[in-house]
Amino acid sequence: MKVATWNVNSLTARWPRVDEWLRTRDVDIVLVQETKQTDAKFPFDALRDLGYDAAHYGQGQWNGVAIFSRVGLEDVTRGFGDDDPEARVIGARCGGLQVYSCYVPNGRALDDPHYQYKLSWLEKLRERLAARPSDQRIVVGGDFNVAPTDLDVYDPEAFVGATHVSEPERGAIRALLATGLVDAARQHNPDDPCYSWWDYRNGSFRRGWGLRIDLLLVDDVTAGRVIDVHVDREARKGEKPSDHAPVVVELRDEI
Repeated sequence: MKVATWNVNSLTARWPRVDEWLRTRDVDIVLVQETKQTDAKFPFDALRDLGYDAAHYGQGQWNGVAIFSRVGLEDVTRGFGDDDPEARVIGARCGGLQVYSCYVPNGRALDDPHYQYKLSWLEKLRERLAARPSDQRIVVGGDFNVAPTDLDVYDPEAFVGATHVSEPERGAIRALLATGLVDAARQHNPDDPCYSWWDYRNGSFRRGWGLRIDLLLVDDVTAGRVIDVHVDREARKGEKPSDHAPVVVELRDEI
């Protein structure tokens, strides 16, 4: 089984790229962020033609998260059950896995109210994950807008005093892992930066100026099933790509 996470940066703008990727990559579950679509515009029929059931939590021109699955899709949940109007998390049961697609708030700046919103949002996610059954097989994927360590940043000095690398943000990621989760890419590739995002500006992709902010967190048992984790850099190349590349984890059927 293959599970991927991908911030597509507008499913409307990126649909030809997403369609091609789904046809050529043989991925079973795709956790998608920044669809930037309403549910009415979401391509349910096109995905069905490709063999995927889909669930979407849309918000129009901002945010938006989705799950594509060809191994079943049930028990869909949207949001945290509170009054937060932003479409940033969706969960479902897919092929024996509980999965979540997460689009963590950016934070903007350390003195911006959006930064506190980001930390509060991550704490709500931690509470959700801490309350799960101990035997639940789970994959939590998405754009976390946090580079967990300096290895995940092309130049740590360039980000001093900025979001994405602050200690409270990194502490929030450690708190998620403390609920019994493993950072699949870092476990499988302990010394590889595995960047998943590159700014559109300044030739950042060509220069290797990236960040690893797209994560796949899995429970201990699922971590034992991991065969491979990779960043699909080819999806970041070519015409009109997202600024993020998909991160893909391949799992054995059995331990």
